Amino acid sequence: MQQLSKIVTRQDANFKLSPSASNETSINLSKEISALISDESGDATFTLYKSDFIKALSALCLISKIYFKKEQQPSSIWSIFRDLSQQIETQFGDAETSKYTIYHFKRDDGRAYFNNLKSANGFNLRAFLVEQFAVLTFERSDDGTLSIRLNIDAPRQEETPHINLVEEEPVIDEPLQVIYYGAPGTGKSFTIDGMTDDENSVRTTFHPDSDYASFVGAYKPTMENVPINSIYGESVQFATGKNGHPGTEKKIVYKYVPQAFLKAYVAAWSNLDTPYFLIIEEINRGNCAQIFGDLFQLLDRNNAGSSSYAIHADEDITQFLSGDNKGFASLSDEQKDAIRAFELHKDNGKTQAVGQDILNGKLLLLPPNLYIWATMNTSDQSLFPIDSAFKRRWNWKYMPIEYRPLDKKTQQPINWKFKVGDNLYSWGEFLGKINPEIYTLTESSDKQMGYFFAKADNATGIISEDVFLNKVLFYLWTDVFKDFDVSSELFKNKDKNRSFIFTDFFDKDQPNALVDLIANFELDIISSTGDVQENTETDEELDKQEVDSPSGEPKLKIVFPDGRTFQGKTQFDSYFEALRAIGLDKCEPIAALKKYQRHNSALIVKEPSDELIADKTYSYVQAGDYYVVKGINTKTKVNLLKQISEELDLNLEIIRL
Repeated sequence: MQQLSKIVTRQDANFKLSPSASNETSINLSKEISALISDESGDATFTLYKSDFIKALSALCLISKIYFKKEQQPSSIWSIFRDLSQQIETQFGDAETSKYTIYHFKRDDGRAYFNNLKSANGFNLRAFLVEQFAVLTFERSDDGTLSIRLNIDAPRQEETPHINLVEEEPVIDEPLQVIYYGAPGTGKSFTIDGMTDDENSVRTTFHPDSDYASFVGAYKPTMENVPINSIYGESVQFATGKNGHPGTEKKIVYKYVPQAFLKAYVAAWSNLDTPYFLIIEEINRGNCAQIFGDLFQLLDRNNAGSSSYAIHADEDITQFLSGDNKGFASLSDEQKDAIRAFELHKDNGKTQAVGQDILNGKLLLLPPNLYIWATMNTSDQSLFPIDSAFKRRWNWKYMPIEYRPLDKKTQQPINWKFKVGDNLYSWGEFLGKINPEIYTLTESSDKQMGYFFAKADNATGIISEDVFLNKVLFYLWTDVFKDFDVSSELFKNKDKNRSFIFTDFFDKDQPNALVDLIANFELDIISSTGDVQENTETDEELDKQEVDSPSGEPKLKIVFPDGRTFQGKTQFDSYFEALRAIGLDKCEPIAALKKYQRHNSALIVKEPSDELIADKTYSYVQAGDYYVVKGINTKTKVNLLKQISEELDLNLEIIRL
């Protein structure tokens, strides 16, 4: 048996030893533990032991103070006990062990973690984990069976030499300052969103009018209730309002208003255990030298992650940080003590006690938990060039164009479609054909389009014809093609014997111009409003019609997320081989649903139906222990495949040719 263990870190724990704003839902894994589980991403099934969780629940009750999410007060042990005991009962019942399936995700950069930890029954392994006190031991038996053992208040590493305790990497394994750059729609902002959330990030966008005041802060006029008073000689008398309360009136006053930088700066210093993000969109559209000003020096980070050098704050910022409730004035004594204790560790080995000056607002210094991430579109004509000194202080991450990107949450391919006329086409396939043309024409990848250039409807995953015309084609003709002579056959208007111009798509005398353009690309039609799905005849009637005229059947192509494609000589060949690839044992219960049955018989069975065989419309094709009904119509095949895909979370792409 192989055994590896990890002490649960703050990032992996549901319960913390101090208040935290962390919204992590995954469990980070070392490379060694990940390799023990599997070489590839995918579902991993473990054996869990009921006794471990009962003991863990008992141990949780003995820990004096634990904190959940953003609570500033310790969690109620009674609510913890009720919730976790119910989870144990739901998961195990009367059994001593149970199976628990979670997703083991291995990133391209070598990081690995568990996600999708919450089972359908509500059980969540992470719900039992407490910072430092919990130890997870991963076991692989000689037959390959995987188990997870949980121990809370377990002995530490030096007391358990038989277990290989592996030091964990931090959850945020990304540069402190990075600019994501690439063509429009490559998912720069989308990627950042996937690693941050609204509660621990501040977002701003640079533009030509951005300056230091709009980025850092400035005095601004604002309406505020102020006391009414009068001066008599050398004394001030305040007016008294109703019920003896001081009288007030609204007046314009000038107050220091913090902007994105100071908001993120204060938030990061307020909780040094939590990562905070300052996100700058379109960083190249503003004059960075003007916007950052003296903050430029803070971008030099040391090995510990903080600024290498502190700078002296101007008086306005000092007053705000030290005296305003939106600065450090409202922090708790514990938070202030954490800032006071901060020491600047210089790369030359020296240390400098700067915490008190930071708390007083006299010095500015980026803390090691403040990440500054930015985006930049390479297709934009930068209004302000970024000088080399500024560039050196950033990591740069190129975002390539992906034609089958993965959903960041589900890790399944995104299959957007776009609509033109009555037909739906693959958005990825279109990009795969248009982008090489853009590169050939412009000799640059900057003008190419990424997958997220156009936004599909969240519910349907379809880019409407209006969006396709007025965003995609508008961009092509007004930005990409404006300086070039377009002569490619893809853009040939055969009715006019010339290349398309943008106004063709709005010409009443050319109602099919957009349809004709797409026809030039020879894209596969995924579906059409003219499909048999719109037919009002019964499935049995459609079955007989397709048997009578098999040559009229459209062919099917079924594409799996891993790239496997099934496209046989006939529609049934594609359908049958796709079912076999999925596994007939998995498809059988779905194919047995009443809406798909013929003569009260399921479409995938272990015992053929004599009544169905008697109807010459149908026959059976055997595969191992299963029989698959042949003779069903296109509508049924497509709908059954779609339901199987949905029920088994396969994300199949079903294309009618």
